[in-house]
Amino acid sequence: MKTQARLFLTGLLASLMLWGCGEGDILGEVPRDYAIATVESSGAAGRKGTLPPGGQEDGSGEADPEGTEEPPFSFLAEDASLYAYNSLTDMEQIWYRDMEEILGTFGTERKISKACLESGLDDSDIDRIFQCVLNDHPELFYVEGYSYVRYTRGPKVTSIEFSGSYTMDFDTAVERRAEIEAAAEEILGKVDEDASDYDKVKYVYETLIRNTEYQLNAPDNQNIYSVFVNHTSVCQGYAKATQYLLNRLGVECSLVLGTVDTGEVHAWNLVKLDGSYYYVDTTWGDASYQIGGGEEISGFAMPEINYDYLCVTTAELLRTHTLSDQLPMPVCTATENNYYVREGALFLEYDREQMSKLFENAINQGRPDVTVKCTDDLCYREILSALVDGQEIFGYLEGSGKSVAYAQNDKQLSLTFWVTNE
Repeated sequence: MKTQARLFLTGLLASLMLWGCGEGDILGEVPRDYAIATVESSGAAGRKGTLPPGGQEDGSGEADPEGTEEPPFSFLAEDASLYAYNSLTDMEQIWYRDMEEILGTFGTERKISKACLESGLDDSDIDRIFQCVLNDHPELFYVEGYSYVRYTRGPKVTSIEFSGSYTMDFDTAVERRAEIEAAAEEILGKVDEDASDYDKVKYVYETLIRNTEYQLNAPDNQNIYSVFVNHTSVCQGYAKATQYLLNRLGVECSLVLGTVDTGEVHAWNLVKLDGSYYYVDTTWGDASYQIGGGEEISGFAMPEINYDYLCVTTAELLRTHTLSDQLPMPVCTATENNYYVREGALFLEYDREQMSKLFENAINQGRPDVTVKCTDDLCYREILSALVDGQEIFGYLEGSGKSVAYAQNDKQLSLTFWVTNE
């Protein structure tokens, strides 16, 4: 074949180098200020807190009975998905709402519901509920941790006073919120009104990857400011930014915590499309993450985006990820909105007609790379042998005088091919 004679094939690593986010880069590892004190009390109110403009001064968290005070400024988003909230009991949800309001209004030293104490909750439940609040609210980018004071009368806990701890002052948080919203609006403004939920997820996935570089030491990398303003982050920044945008677009999206097969902690997302759940890992879709902060392997520029973790099942996810036990997760079995299914790139066997159509579509769309995924190892080995060992890849590509590079992911049974001038 004439084209084949003018091209040569260069294979990259047998499987891409995969990295975790490392210690301290996941919600469960974020430093907290556990300023816990037990004081004897005869029922006196807790200490007064320092609140942002509009906050109450009695530490009660209750509305002003005279109606003379303006409601406190709130950072909370109305369109947040409440997956973690919905996993809690009725009484736990009350404390969740208390903490949500305190953290969302930059509050400190406010009482949380006494009824929850009387129902059997105690201070050992605070950390788990606090984490649920942060799981559901990526817009609380300024929250670092919390502290509380426990008031007792004899052996009985009579009340708990909760405070948020913050990485910045209130005015700085307001300024940064405006920067985040401006960046988000620019991204959201490019979404077609008629876009399907799948198209929205794909758009957010691709946009965040194209506009963000994975950097372990990126500033503010535990929150969305790092992604929207600094454009450098780690897994938690990617996951929270994905959650923030999809919630704004009306797509249910939640934060998921766990580890990866290297043993490192990691964060990704759970999305709900057409009534079914899927996992999305935007970080692992970024070439700068996959190869450890760069975009080249052996001198060859990698394709910018990897789609192996765009709307996958639990079975696919668990090949490389492990879920934490922080929250119960659904078993994701649907495949209708998986990237490879939607794009016609999932192969049951080596179908040359399907392969030809896939490459033709990529060429017509101006895409520089093509990825194929197989349903089982037999199909994967058959296609790998035909396209690489048998050099059939050149029958699907146009052009001459160029080289073809490829990368294979044995765990996800996928192959990516791209033409390179190098």
